[in-house]
Amino acid sequence: MADVSVRPALPSDAGRIGAIHAATMRLAVEAGLGALPPGLDATLAPAAFAERWGTAIAAPPSPSHRVLAALEGNAVVGFAALAPAEPIDGAPAHEIVALEVAPDRTRAGHGSRLLAACVDVLRQLGAPDVLVWCVRGDEPRTRFLSSAGFAPLGVRRSFDVAGSELVQLAWHAGLA
Repeated sequence: MADVSVRPALPSDAGRIGAIHAATMRLAVEAGLGALPPGLDATLAPAAFAERWGTAIAAPPSPSHRVLAALEGNAVVGFAALAPAEPIDGAPAHEIVALEVAPDRTRAGHGSRLLAACVDVLRQLGAPDVLVWCVRGDEPRTRFLSSAGFAPLGVRRSFDVAGSELVQLAWHAGLA
């Protein structure tokens, strides 16, 4: 069996995290819009993602912001990020703002390990609930969230992506 684990992300992980995020963002946009719009490729540059993740790892905006890395041996194969979210029914909430596994490393349990680590951190923070957004049309993520005990919250948001509307749906789970 491979040596697999999850740990807090290190600044030196930012390059690999950026590459993973760029690749998975491309797949999510394609799932939501049917194809990657022309000209969008330049905005999905791994270096730009790496720079932002490097800042998030080295200088998180609050103690509740966390970035975790999934490892296979010493290689970063996925990551997750947590942040405070808008209250749900008046109760403080937290959001998994990213939970991504390298496309060539999916279906190996890394997503489940990352989610379990996120839940552990959120419970330590006293979060009663967790929120995550999923692109409408991203069926693999929808199946993953459903199998992990998340349910649609009935809330959506949308973004203009190169003149097309990309819709995300909120999913929610209690941590009790």
